[in-house]
Amino acid sequence: MFDTALPSEMTLDDLYNLAQTGEGTYLEFKRTIPSAEKIAREISAFANSKGGKILVGVDDDKSLIGIEAYQEDEYLLSKAAREICVPEVNITMELVHLEERDILIVRIPGNGKRPVYVHADGEETVYVRDKDKSVVASNERIMILKRESSSNGVTFEYGPRERKLFRYLKEYNKITAVKYSDLIDASNEKASKILINLVSAGILKLITKDQQEYFCFTRDCR
Repeated sequence: MFDTALPSEMTLDDLYNLAQTGEGTYLEFKRTIPSAEKIAREISAFANSKGGKILVGVDDDKSLIGIEAYQEDEYLLSKAAREICVPEVNITMELVHLEERDILIVRIPGNGKRPVYVHADGEETVYVRDKDKSVVASNERIMILKRESSSNGVTFEYGPRERKLFRYLKEYNKITAVKYSDLIDASNEKASKILINLVSAGILKLITKDQQEYFCFTRDCR
Protein backbone atom coordinates (compact mmCIF):
# COMPACT_ATOMS: atom_id res chain seq x y z
CA MET A 1 0.00 0.00 0.00
CA PHE A 2 1.36 3.39 -0.98
CA ASP A 3 0.59 6.83 0.40
CA THR A 4 -1.20 9.43 -1.69
CA ALA A 5 -0.98 13.19 -1.49
CA LEU A 6 -3.97 15.24 -0.36
CA PRO A 7 -4.71 18.93 -0.95
CA SER A 8 -2.84 21.06 1.58
CA GLU A 9 -4.37 23.64 3.87
CA MET A 10 -1.31 25.79 3.18
CA THR A 11 -1.79 28.56 0.65
CA LEU A 12 0.77 29.43 -2.01
CA ASP A 13 1.71 32.49 0.06
CA ASP A 14 2.22 30.29 3.11
CA LEU A 15 4.46 28.01 1.09
CA TYR A 16 6.44 30.94 -0.30
CA ASN A 17 7.03 32.29 3.20
CA LEU A 18 8.13 28.86 4.42
CA ALA A 19 10.58 28.48 1.53
CA GLN A 20 12.09 31.89 2.27
CA THR A 21 13.25 30.63 5.67
CA GLY A 22 15.71 28.42 3.78
CA GLU A 23 16.93 24.90 4.28
CA GLY A 24 17.88 23.94 7.81
CA THR A 25 17.45 21.40 10.58
CA TYR A 26 13.74 20.97 9.87
CA LEU A 27 13.44 21.85 6.16
CA GLU A 28 14.83 20.41 2.90
CA PHE A 29 14.25 21.48 -0.73
CA LYS A 30 14.16 19.16 -3.74
CA ARG A 31 13.56 20.10 -7.38
CA THR A 32 12.34 16.53 -7.87
CA ILE A 33 12.88 13.13 -6.26
CA PRO A 34 16.09 11.59 -7.71
CA SER A 35 15.43 8.03 -6.46
CA ALA A 36 13.72 6.21 -3.62
CA GLU A 37 17.10 5.24 -2.15
CA LYS A 38 18.41 8.82 -2.04
CA ILE A 39 15.26 10.40 -0.62
CA ALA A 40 15.16 7.65 2.04
CA ARG A 41 18.31 9.24 3.50
CA GLU A 42 16.47 12.51 4.05
CA ILE A 43 13.44 10.74 5.54
CA SER A 44 15.68 8.73 7.88
CA ALA A 45 17.57 11.85 8.96
CA PHE A 46 14.41 13.79 9.85
CA ALA A 47 12.83 10.78 11.56
CA ASN A 48 15.97 10.27 13.67
CA SER A 49 16.07 13.93 14.62
CA LYS A 50 13.02 16.01 15.54
CA GLY A 51 11.06 15.59 12.32
CA GLY A 52 10.78 18.02 9.45
CA LYS A 53 9.47 18.79 5.99
CA ILE A 54 10.68 18.17 2.45
CA LEU A 55 9.38 20.57 -0.21
CA VAL A 56 9.45 18.90 -3.62
CA GLY A 57 9.34 21.41 -6.46
CA VAL A 58 11.44 24.05 -4.67
CA ASP A 59 14.93 24.96 -5.87
CA ASP A 60 17.98 25.53 -3.67
CA ASP A 61 17.65 29.27 -4.30
CA LYS A 62 14.20 29.13 -2.60
CA SER A 63 12.27 29.64 -5.84
CA LEU A 64 9.01 27.73 -6.32
CA ILE A 65 9.32 25.83 -9.60
CA GLY A 66 6.82 23.00 -9.08
CA ILE A 67 6.70 19.56 -10.68
CA GLU A 68 4.69 18.64 -13.75
CA ALA A 69 3.51 15.14 -12.75
CA TYR A 70 3.72 14.54 -9.02
CA GLN A 71 2.58 10.91 -9.14
CA GLU A 72 6.07 9.50 -9.79
CA ASP A 73 7.57 11.57 -6.95
CA GLU A 74 4.67 10.47 -4.74
CA TYR A 75 5.42 6.82 -5.53
CA LEU A 76 9.17 7.16 -4.86
CA LEU A 77 8.54 8.93 -1.54
CA SER A 78 6.11 6.27 -0.41
CA LYS A 79 8.47 3.47 -1.48
CA ALA A 80 11.32 5.12 0.41
CA ALA A 81 9.32 5.57 3.61
CA ARG A 82 7.61 2.17 3.62
CA GLU A 83 10.13 -0.20 2.03
CA ILE A 84 13.62 1.28 2.27
CA CYS A 85 13.34 2.90 5.70
CA VAL A 86 13.20 0.32 8.52
CA PRO A 87 11.12 0.61 10.57
CA GLU A 88 8.83 2.31 8.09
CA VAL A 89 8.11 6.00 8.56
CA ASN A 90 4.54 7.31 8.48
CA ILE A 91 5.04 10.30 6.23
CA THR A 92 2.18 12.47 5.01
CA MET A 93 2.11 14.25 1.65
CA GLU A 94 0.21 17.37 0.65
CA LEU A 95 -0.25 19.21 -2.64
CA VAL A 96 -0.16 22.94 -3.30
CA HIS A 97 -1.05 24.01 -6.85
CA LEU A 98 1.32 26.33 -8.70
CA GLU A 99 -0.47 27.23 -11.94
CA GLU A 100 -0.04 24.12 -14.17
CA ARG A 101 2.35 22.48 -11.72
CA ASP A 102 2.29 21.23 -8.14
CA ILE A 103 4.49 21.36 -5.08
CA LEU A 104 4.62 18.40 -2.72
CA ILE A 105 4.91 19.01 1.01
CA VAL A 106 6.26 15.91 2.76
CA ARG A 107 5.91 15.84 6.53
CA ILE A 108 8.17 13.46 8.46
CA PRO A 109 7.43 12.80 12.14
CA GLY A 110 10.29 12.69 14.62
CA ASN A 111 8.56 10.78 17.40
CA GLY A 112 8.36 7.25 16.02
CA LYS A 113 10.45 4.17 16.76
CA ARG A 114 14.14 4.93 16.31
CA PRO A 115 16.71 4.57 14.94
CA VAL A 116 15.34 4.44 11.40
CA TYR A 117 17.75 2.60 9.11
CA VAL A 118 18.09 2.96 5.34
CA HIS A 119 18.38 -0.45 3.68
CA ALA A 120 20.14 0.04 0.34
CA ASP A 121 22.90 -1.68 -1.61
CA GLY A 122 23.07 -4.47 0.96
CA GLU A 123 23.87 -2.09 3.82
CA GLU A 124 22.02 -0.59 6.78
CA THR A 125 22.79 3.07 7.48
CA VAL A 126 21.37 5.54 9.97
CA TYR A 127 21.17 9.23 9.05
CA VAL A 128 20.58 12.29 11.22
CA ARG A 129 20.10 15.96 10.51
CA ASP A 130 23.08 18.31 10.96
CA LYS A 131 21.89 21.84 10.19
CA ASP A 132 20.86 21.73 6.50
CA LYS A 133 22.50 18.37 5.73
CA SER A 134 21.57 14.73 6.24
CA VAL A 135 24.67 12.92 7.48
CA VAL A 136 25.60 9.39 8.57
CA ALA A 137 25.07 8.97 12.30
CA SER A 138 27.98 8.07 14.55
CA ASN A 139 27.90 4.92 16.68
CA GLU A 140 27.32 7.07 19.76
CA ARG A 141 24.36 8.81 18.14
CA ILE A 142 22.85 5.46 17.13
CA MET A 143 23.20 4.13 20.67
CA ILE A 144 21.47 7.23 22.05
CA LEU A 145 18.60 6.79 19.60
CA LYS A 146 18.24 3.18 20.73
CA ARG A 147 18.20 4.25 24.37
CA GLU A 148 15.54 6.87 23.67
CA SER A 149 13.28 4.18 22.21
CA SER A 150 13.92 1.75 25.07
CA SER A 151 11.62 1.38 28.06
CA ASN A 152 14.51 0.28 30.29
CA GLY A 153 15.55 2.57 33.11
CA VAL A 154 18.90 4.36 33.18
CA THR A 155 21.48 3.72 35.89
CA PHE A 156 25.06 4.94 36.21
CA GLU A 157 27.70 5.08 38.89
CA TYR A 158 29.59 8.14 40.01
CA GLY A 159 33.12 6.84 40.26
CA PRO A 160 36.67 8.01 39.47
CA ARG A 161 36.06 8.00 35.71
CA GLU A 162 32.94 10.13 36.00
CA ARG A 163 34.70 12.53 38.38
CA LYS A 164 37.53 12.97 35.85
CA LEU A 165 34.97 13.68 33.15
CA PHE A 166 33.08 16.27 35.22
CA ARG A 167 36.30 18.07 36.22
CA TYR A 168 37.37 18.18 32.56
CA LEU A 169 33.99 19.54 31.43
CA LYS A 170 34.01 22.25 34.12
CA GLU A 171 37.30 23.49 32.69
CA TYR A 172 36.92 22.88 28.95
CA ASN A 173 33.09 22.71 28.48
CA LYS A 174 33.10 19.87 25.94
CA ILE A 175 34.85 16.59 25.14
CA THR A 176 34.95 13.99 22.35
CA ALA A 177 34.56 10.27 22.97
CA VAL A 178 38.15 9.70 21.80
CA LYS A 179 39.51 12.37 24.16
CA TYR A 180 37.56 10.87 27.05
CA SER A 181 38.91 7.38 26.35
CA ASP A 182 42.45 8.86 26.55
CA LEU A 183 41.57 10.78 29.71
CA ILE A 184 40.46 7.68 31.62
CA ASP A 185 42.82 5.26 29.83
CA ALA A 186 39.97 3.04 28.64
CA SER A 187 38.79 1.64 25.34
CA ASN A 188 36.70 3.78 23.03
CA GLU A 189 33.81 1.36 23.59
CA LYS A 190 33.96 1.74 27.38
CA ALA A 191 34.30 5.52 27.20
CA SER A 192 31.36 5.78 24.79
CA LYS A 193 29.19 3.61 27.05
CA ILE A 194 29.81 5.90 30.04
CA LEU A 195 29.07 9.01 27.99
CA ILE A 196 25.90 7.53 26.49
CA ASN A 197 24.65 6.52 29.95
CA LEU A 198 25.09 10.11 31.11
CA VAL A 199 23.25 11.39 28.03
CA SER A 200 20.39 8.98 28.71
CA ALA A 201 20.27 10.25 32.30
CA GLY A 202 19.94 13.83 31.06
CA ILE A 203 23.26 14.96 32.53
CA LEU A 204 25.14 15.27 29.25
CA LYS A 205 24.13 16.16 25.73
CA LEU A 206 25.67 15.17 22.41
CA ILE A 207 26.14 18.08 20.01
CA THR A 208 27.75 18.54 16.60
CA LYS A 209 29.98 21.53 15.99
CA ASP A 210 32.18 22.08 12.93
CA GLN A 211 31.43 18.48 11.80
CA GLN A 212 32.76 17.11 15.10
CA GLU A 213 30.67 15.52 17.84
CA TYR A 214 31.14 16.63 21.43
CA PHE A 215 29.63 15.79 24.80
CA CYS A 216 28.88 18.61 27.22
CA PHE A 217 26.81 19.29 30.31
CA THR A 218 23.19 19.66 29.20
CA ARG A 219 22.91 23.07 30.89
CA ASP A 220 26.07 24.36 29.18
CA CYS A 221 25.57 23.13 25.60
CA ARG A 222 25.42 25.84 22.93
